[in-house]
Amino acid sequence: MVRVLQQTGLIVAGLVSACAAGEVTRGYWAFEPPTRPEPPPRASLKQAERVRGPIDQFVFHRLEAAGLASAPEAERSVLVRRAYFDLLGLPPSPEQVDAFVSDSSPQAWQQLIDRLLESKHYGERWGRHWLDVARYADSGGYETDIYYRNAWRYRDYVVKSFNDNMPYDQFVQEQLAGDEIWPDNLDLDPRRVYAVTDEKRQHLQARIATGLFTLGPRVHESGLDAKRLAYETLTDQVDTAASAFLGITLGCARCHAHKFDPFTQEDYFAMQAIFANAREVEIPLWTSMEEADWRQSYPKVVAVQEARQAYQLFVDSPEGKKNTPQAAQRKQELLGAIGQAVLALPQRAAGQYAVDYVGLMHIPTATVLARQHPELIRPIHVLERGELARPMARSQPALPVSLAAATGVASELQRPFGARRDFALWLTRADHPLTSRVFVNRVWQWHFGRGIVATPNDFGHMGQPPTHPELLDWLAKEFVADGWNVKNLHRRIMNSAVYRRSSRFGDESHFRQDPQNELLWRMDRRRLEAEALWDAVHAAAGTLNLEMGGRPVVPPLAADEIASLREKWHWVVSRDPAQHHRRGIYILVRRNFKFPMFEVFDTPVTSVSCPTRDVTTVAPQALWGLNNQSVFRQAVQMAGRVVKEAGAETPAQIERIWKVALGRDPTAAEILSARELLQSLTSVEGTPLTDVPPALQTLPPHRARALAKLCLAVFNLSEFAFVD
Repeated sequence: MVRVLQQTGLIVAGLVSACAAGEVTRGYWAFEPPTRPEPPPRASLKQAERVRGPIDQFVFHRLEAAGLASAPEAERSVLVRRAYFDLLGLPPSPEQVDAFVSDSSPQAWQQLIDRLLESKHYGERWGRHWLDVARYADSGGYETDIYYRNAWRYRDYVVKSFNDNMPYDQFVQEQLAGDEIWPDNLDLDPRRVYAVTDEKRQHLQARIATGLFTLGPRVHESGLDAKRLAYETLTDQVDTAASAFLGITLGCARCHAHKFDPFTQEDYFAMQAIFANAREVEIPLWTSMEEADWRQSYPKVVAVQEARQAYQLFVDSPEGKKNTPQAAQRKQELLGAIGQAVLALPQRAAGQYAVDYVGLMHIPTATVLARQHPELIRPIHVLERGELARPMARSQPALPVSLAAATGVASELQRPFGARRDFALWLTRADHPLTSRVFVNRVWQWHFGRGIVATPNDFGHMGQPPTHPELLDWLAKEFVADGWNVKNLHRRIMNSAVYRRSSRFGDESHFRQDPQNELLWRMDRRRLEAEALWDAVHAAAGTLNLEMGGRPVVPPLAADEIASLREKWHWVVSRDPAQHHRRGIYILVRRNFKFPMFEVFDTPVTSVSCPTRDVTTVAPQALWGLNNQSVFRQAVQMAGRVVKEAGAETPAQIERIWKVALGRDPTAAEILSARELLQSLTSVEGTPLTDVPPALQTLPPHRARALAKLCLAVFNLSEFAFVD
């Protein structure tokens, strides 16, 4: 009730709208540079012996002030599963669980965290988190859903950046202005043939980072109106930058002054002017010598096309339509000619550094931002009510006035070139009031399920106030002082007693005083995201393909799943069956047709930056888990894995299922229930299994089917889909 009244007061104050930008900024915590508060003294805490670091001092202080006890530490089997899903998005193997549980050394937890942070799969897990913020998709959306053939290069850049532990300030700078801060190309070093220096490779990655601003939603028909297309593009770029990096709702100032925060229309269109000198281009990912190699081989592509045409002409001719041995032989000869030309095409240009060819000798390119010629930069105007046809005063590149004042700099930026560079460098100043706060809050949210500020994209007056403001500022200042080191931020959070708490705790006083657990008296139980649940099913089945990177993969869909897709050729299934079991991060993301399993489990809308994912409980989730044939096929594969690893005896099989799927031993009651279910299913006639793993073929058919259905039942346990 207090919070509602506070927000009501803010609304009234905003509607009065007489607050000048500086007046609204002054005194509001989010728009003032953070200071480093001292943690409450450990000696003053009743539970001082449980404190593992400053995070605990802040949290215990709030809990003790509220008179609330806190949860004990979770069991080690729970902690290891929590850490694996948290950092890798993958379940630990039974052997990995046992190794941690049996390791009694004081350094066991820290060593586990270090190992997980060094895993190449860490970048996939945390890269997926960032892709939500970046509103990542492989297509433009709307009616025609145009395809972005290079969007995946930005996705791979994000994964690599997290794996390389790129400092966050550099991560921000590269995405906003990699082309302006590190302008470069892959031209040959004249001293060596095919030489590409590490510095040039890094600069290329910085350019690929700007792909963030090339993969937004796009209306196909806007290509008929250059002014409208440019306006829609700039609107997406400004709104995305403001949400992702600043955590503010600047888009509310496009049509009028922001009602609640100190941002004007002039601020909004000055931000558009920052991006006005940028244009979308495709750059080659190779050197001029490698391009020459490609041109040398291109006649082979012509040969393929000629052979195809010859084949089609033959098929269309009377001779080709005859069903004679001679006609059949001629068809095979022509098809063979096509194949031999295709096989002769080089997979890589000589010395090619960047990528394999994508498609039939396509030039490998990345879609990035580049600077527009000065004479072609479109003027930006403040628009009355945001209407493109109603321009008013011309805008120049500038920072939001109130935030520039908070950092003690002038709002105007260099022009016509360098505005994005200056914006990026200003944004990553150590004293910036928002950048570090916004990011550490996101990391906290992705660890705990809820941020210290529960509205990660809105740190303004209409967002939720921080539950632990001193802790947020302490984390932000420590993060910057530590060189914006993301992996160390993980260590700082995960080594706290707060992170290691049990989720199975609470009494009437807790739920009465703090029903949302804002004071962190326990760890919240969280459901796996759609991609992590997909990965967990395949990991348990032993079928997960851990190949990394590359263009999106497209798994096959059932007839009812693809029925709603009007243009079926938009879903071109990957021919290699092994690709169908890749991690969820690599599955094609179309804006107007979500992968059905992901849609059921709340993947975000990708037209705008997603601050937090919804978590719903709806009937189609159970229907997918129980009836979808792709899930049942994975259950069959898991049954084969269980027989291979545990043998033919029922008790050992049940124990192995629980260890593989849930990371723990089954209870006596669960063993009894599982045995009864197996007996019941074995006695029921059913359709014979197909694609049966060799180990499962050693069991009688009825018994094999029953074991597969038991695995399916475990897939549908809440415990499988949730992390304690």
